[in-house]
Amino acid sequence: MEKIKIGVLGGHRGLSMVNYCVNAKDVTLVAICDKSDAVLSYCENWLKERGHQVTLYKDFNDFLSAGMDAVVLANYANEHAPFAVECLKRGIHVMSECLPVETLAQAVELCEAVEQSGKVYYYAENYCYFPATQEMKKLYQNGTLGSFEYAECEYLHDCESIWPQITYGERNHWRNLMSAFYYVTHSMGPIVHITGLRPVKVSGFSVPLNEKVRRMGAQGDSYAIEMVTMENGGIVKSAHGTAPSQSSIWYSMYGTKGRVESGREGYSHDLGEVHLLAEGVPACVGGSTLSYDTRPEDFENAKDFGHWGGDYYTMKNFVKAIRGEKDADFISVYEALDAYFVGHFGYFSNLNGGAPEEIPNFRDPAVRERYRNDTRCCNPKVAKEGQLLPSNPKGNVEYPQSLYDEIHQKYLKKNREN
Repeated sequence: MEKIKIGVLGGHRGLSMVNYCVNAKDVTLVAICDKSDAVLSYCENWLKERGHQVTLYKDFNDFLSAGMDAVVLANYANEHAPFAVECLKRGIHVMSECLPVETLAQAVELCEAVEQSGKVYYYAENYCYFPATQEMKKLYQNGTLGSFEYAECEYLHDCESIWPQITYGERNHWRNLMSAFYYVTHSMGPIVHITGLRPVKVSGFSVPLNEKVRRMGAQGDSYAIEMVTMENGGIVKSAHGTAPSQSSIWYSMYGTKGRVESGREGYSHDLGEVHLLAEGVPACVGGSTLSYDTRPEDFENAKDFGHWGGDYYTMKNFVKAIRGEKDADFISVYEALDAYFVGHFGYFSNLNGGAPEEIPNFRDPAVRERYRNDTRCCNPKVAKEGQLLPSNPKGNVEYPQSLYDEIHQKYLKKNREN
């Protein structure tokens, strides 16, 4: 079997994918690209310790000339789409970390690049590959739950303690400018992937910016909540954000024959366990809930790659997709946008007092055309004239530079300790 040659853009987040390439027998790591000399140096030393050496690049165009079949995009979350388009235009397969796009104009360009290239675009929503969410998908698709009616999904991540390490004290870091709504696919992605249903309408609400957010120097609200109508009429409540009082990752789903939910982050079996109550399941007769562990046989190996094994399974399925293997558990560009648009249009709704917004289907070129020049977002470097949005409905906050200086010093202190 010929090995697939892979390059990784983004050596910090991408180290997990680098680790997969180093350990897998069917791929070869050929290059790493990052704008930071410190990150490249760390990757170089990390690889040397494991007996590997690859070419390191700071320039993306030079990186793409390294002769790879596929690129993993693990750079800043709001910058994936332009790099994905360039890779696809050059005939290179793409695995994109979250998020897929920053604007609707980028979404149009990305869909066209995928369609014209004929190459694999795979969205690496690793929360779809937790043991619990994978089991929920099996139960839904084998009919145990019946037809979809209602779901709840949560990705509430208390980021205050790690904020210095992920924003470096940069005032204009994407995390500080981002609306609470945009980082939505960790919550909504698994529900879309489990059901195969498209979200068609959303109303967006947010928990206002609190003192925790102010200490972080972020502009977005504490967290976002979307009420979503799916194409079959079923309803989803999605909650996600970076400044709740406590973290929670959790999924629950109701069908016409039963319900199932994952374990909750921080509880006994976390995301390796599900709780099922459904018709026709012998252990559930009399209303008994069946709780069981769902970790697959290779989980002990997979978990070391991060995100409850999700980082391992995204890479594994990406390689399978490139090879055309029928059992590849694939997340296409259209599914990625279906999940992401819940947050994007949820924020439009939020800015309009929670009024419902229709979610467009970007599988249809005629629908896409309406958004070709739509750059509405919270990033002043990307939004065209008249299209810059505030990061929260009440408008951006003026934080003193001393706050970011303090956060930067915490970042430097942590680095010295490590």
